[in-house]
Amino acid sequence: MAGFVDSTVKDIDARLAELRAEVAKLEAARSALTGGGGARSTASAPPRRRGRGPGRPRGRRGGNTRAVQALELVSNQPGITIPQIAEAMSIEPNYLYRVLPRLVNEGKVRREGQGWHPAA
Repeated sequence: MAGFVDSTVKDIDARLAELRAEVAKLEAARSALTGGGGARSTASAPPRRRGRGPGRPRGRRGGNTRAVQALELVSNQPGITIPQIAEAMSIEPNYLYRVLPRLVNEGKVRREGQGWHPAA
């Protein structure tokens, strides 16, 4: 009986981790579509974890390489859209729905309609 309970708790924990990742993706997409900001309820938000501990997370290149590339494209082609940026970078557009709102928060770009422009 204890084995069943332990495995069920592990299954539930794994599913919750998947759902948290999905929520983060959806919030990033919503933020990108609404131009950032927006009300986000933190009452039910799970505590954030720091990843693998000291050092770089596994599989990351570091240095915000994609953000730098996206910023360069926006600077060279004001009004460029996320699908156009993704095509130029040969990546899927969904990644940019996390990158560009972060650049907005850093004051490096701004959004006008569907297009992205360098910050003034």
